[in-house]
Amino acid sequence: MASNAPVGKPTDMSAPHLPKVAGIDSAVPGPPHTTAPLPGVPAAATPSDAALPPGALIQDRLASWVSDLTTLHELTERLIRTSSLDEALREVLGAGAALVGARRGMAVLEPADGLGPAATIGLGLAHSDLGTIETVPRGTSSYGRLLDGLPEPGHPERVPDPIAIRDVRTEEGLDPRHREVAARLGYAASYALPLATEDAGGLGAAVWLYDEPAEPNDRQRHLIGLYGRFATEHLARLLQVERARVQVSTITEELLPSRLPRVPGVQLAARHHTGPRGGGDWYDALPLPEGALGLAVGSVSGTGPSALAAMGRLRASLRAYAVMEGEDPVAVLSDLELLLRLTEPARSATALFAYAEPARRRIVLAGAGHAPPLVVGERRTEFVETSLSAPLGMLSCWEAPSVELSPAPGETVLLYTDGLLRRTGDAMDRAFARLHAAAASVPKADRSDPGAVADHVLRTLLPEGLGTAVDGEDVVVLAARFE
Repeated sequence: MASNAPVGKPTDMSAPHLPKVAGIDSAVPGPPHTTAPLPGVPAAATPSDAALPPGALIQDRLASWVSDLTTLHELTERLIRTSSLDEALREVLGAGAALVGARRGMAVLEPADGLGPAATIGLGLAHSDLGTIETVPRGTSSYGRLLDGLPEPGHPERVPDPIAIRDVRTEEGLDPRHREVAARLGYAASYALPLATEDAGGLGAAVWLYDEPAEPNDRQRHLIGLYGRFATEHLARLLQVERARVQVSTITEELLPSRLPRVPGVQLAARHHTGPRGGGDWYDALPLPEGALGLAVGSVSGTGPSALAAMGRLRASLRAYAVMEGEDPVAVLSDLELLLRLTEPARSATALFAYAEPARRRIVLAGAGHAPPLVVGERRTEFVETSLSAPLGMLSCWEAPSVELSPAPGETVLLYTDGLLRRTGDAMDRAFARLHAAAASVPKADRSDPGAVADHVLRTLLPEGLGTAVDGEDVVVLAARFE
């Protein structure tokens, strides 16, 4: 007798009707099986399991266990290679989507201690989609309920359990706005996981969205739970690093000039970026008597708070020496050398000080172990020939001759620290050549603005930006354009 089943849709009379369960997305790394869970995770017996002999069943489940462990290892290896909070959150979203079988998701970073930083990252969601989701009343959304229940670090409160909404249309207790947003964005179910542990406290929550009514099975819940605990610890470490970086950056900015002085005959611009470890690079520009101007850049050896403190003391001392005898840069650096040897015997520093008279377009400068300035103009792009000298603190007595420079109208003198060269990752001679080429390529329209000159040099020399630097060196560029 002919079957009444539609063509292309064969019937299966032996298979029982089972509820739809989310599967692992084949587009991302995941285990090749979908049946046996990890040991200790309950699972309903299936006809295929019952048909297998005991030895084959044990072997199959052992293979499943090994595959799950391999998947977790690969995902955690990818996560541990991330070095920023945004990068780690994106990795967590992608890995979680692979483990729970979702296509889209959102991660919210909101530490329970209230000290920040806060961030919202989406997977497969546009920025406007994230904003739409955030219009759902916090107390009725799954991730919002998790965020409100996050424990602070060191508190014994139990970490909230994940929240699964299998069908937004039929789930009881949901706000109408929740259903409206789900219909607009086209998702039917969600699974929210707290990013929290008892040791790290609550850092945030992640939620994955399903296109159809679904929920993770027991095996998937177990895997995402293991991954989530590891991810939270990694995020906690990155959070500490980010907070330390922000603190170092804030202290550094407080130690540097809040604004540049306005002196007739010269335009000034400065660019400063603190590396992740917090170095001791600095700059200064101070008006001096009779319309003169003192320009300085320098770098203190070491990183961290001690280097920042030494940098602050060195900069303050140079300002005092510049006011007293700024017209003699050699004397200024000699005094600085003596101070460093007496107060910081285990530390060295490089410095360059220039005494500028803008009205006469005259500069007298001296350097101690520092890279030479670069003159950028329409007719020339060249390094200033300064005398070779050891850094401050390297000799029992420092003294080197000064050099005099006469910039032409419209020329810009660039002072910078060695971090600008080291961030290129090239050998020093190659880095100098690249710096020269970058300065020579400044467009004519930008040469009238010292800030534009500095920005062009930075973009050309470091096309990938300051955030992906080699060794995380500080970068300082001080540009002075003479009229």
